Amino acid sequence: MGQSVRMAFAIKVGVNAVAIWVATLVVNGIRVSGTGSDGLPEQVFTFVVIGLLFGIVNAVVKPVVRLLALPLYILTLGLFTFVVNAFMLQITSWLAGVTPLTFTIDDFFWTAILGAVVVTFVSMLLHLLLPDGRRD
Repeated sequence: MGQSVRMAFAIKVGVNAVAIWVATLVVNGIRVSGTGSDGLPEQVFTFVVIGLLFGIVNAVVKPVVRLLALPLYILTLGLFTFVVNAFMLQITSWLAGVTPLTFTIDDFFWTAILGAVVVTFVSMLLHLLLPDGRRD
């Protein structure tokens, strides 16, 4: 893996971690906890691992779901994106359940969709501000 690819990957994981952290602050019902220690390094590590899981889910599962849901994307003029992103958050929550980390979303519909909106907008803002290794 080249240096720029590794940097772009690290930036995407960091953006995911920050976006999920903001979602836990803004949306009541989304919680992340680590292995029991409340120190700052452990919290950062926890969010980075959750961000990595979210990135893997987005890379592997999301393209298939987007293809299958294409008619709904067209009918809703793209608003179905938030439902798909909420589903990706739920899958990430499920995957985190098999690790010592905890990422919980109380309610699929409203909590997950509001969390998806927050994660989408924070990620979009951070990707505009941060370089991703691609040349324009």
